[in-house]
Amino acid sequence: MSRAGAVRGDASTPGGPTARAAGAPADGPPDDAGLVAAVEAALTTYLDARTAEAAGIDPAFGEAAEALASFVLGGGKRVRPTFAWWGWRGAGGVVESPEALAVLRAISALELIQACALVHDDLMDASATRRGRPTVHVEFARRHAAARWRGQPARFGAAAAILLGDLALSWADDMMHAAGLSPAAERRAAPAWRAMRTEVLGGQYLDVLHQSTGDTSARAALQIDRYKTAAYTVERPLHLGAAIADAPAELVAAYRRFGADIGVAFQLRDDLLGVFGDPAVTGKPAGDDLREGKRTLLVALAVERAEQRGRPEARDAILDAVGDPRLDADGVDRVRGLLTELGAVQAVEQRIAALTGSALDALSAADVAEPAAAQLAELAVTATRRRS
Repeated sequence: MSRAGAVRGDASTPGGPTARAAGAPADGPPDDAGLVAAVEAALTTYLDARTAEAAGIDPAFGEAAEALASFVLGGGKRVRPTFAWWGWRGAGGVVESPEALAVLRAISALELIQACALVHDDLMDASATRRGRPTVHVEFARRHAAARWRGQPARFGAAAAILLGDLALSWADDMMHAAGLSPAAERRAAPAWRAMRTEVLGGQYLDVLHQSTGDTSARAALQIDRYKTAAYTVERPLHLGAAIADAPAELVAAYRRFGADIGVAFQLRDDLLGVFGDPAVTGKPAGDDLREGKRTLLVALAVERAEQRGRPEARDAILDAVGDPRLDADGVDRVRGLLTELGAVQAVEQRIAALTGSALDALSAADVAEPAAAQLAELAVTATRRRS
């Protein structure tokens, strides 16, 4: 499921007061340097209004909606709006134009789609923490248990997570359509927006399917990476920004090539961090991706190489570890050793470098306005070399 994450709000999180972005400006025209703060401000303004509406239905639903708002505003790199903004700028979008604020609001809605994916993803993966804090389903199960309500806390937590993820997706659509884009710009943006939502859900389904069938092939892993992460993290946000700016078909095609490659490289880096990352930096226990049964390219290549080298014991050790919720620190270390020894880690690093190179080639060959061309190239490197 979606592994590019956001952190929660306050320490008690998803249910505390909505976490507001420190120092975020009032909802006003953005500039390039203050983009992330402007996204935070746009989301804060929107979520304040929507949580108030939810509280009007019932105070309890207002508290649940506030938990979702806290989740959205509690952290994250705002990668998707950033790529969408620079896609718009690279296609000729002007910061000082009257439409800039509407563009900001429209691309900020991407963070609500991300929230939907993360809340549902954590539930499907049975993840207890994200960024060092309880996941939404765990937090709501805790509330149920603390209040000694009827029924099973875990079932209540799961139901709450499903509903809040659905609410985030609904609000994403609402925010997009209420952003203030011109009717022509909204029509141009619609195909990218529709495709992105379908692709991320398709990728999520394939992830669940391949975990259930035990498909450890590289083909399956890359298919999930392409649709579950690359499409809605980089490719379609760029497409969205370009469409709003009425970019020519050639630029949209170049953006999509760039975005598909960088998006897959982004996920491959995430896969490495999921096994080898520092928990103090990633916010997740070491080896959690193994326990959750993620069928990554890293695992696929290790299994493939073990079979090619006549090492069934290494293959079986890896496959037994993947999806074992009781895998301890020693077991994680053994798998790490096998992944390295079999050359899977090096192969994934090489794939990341190759994808980054091909993406930058596509970008350099396109007619991308500055400063967007330089910013997108920098984002490509940052996204594929990160430590969290």
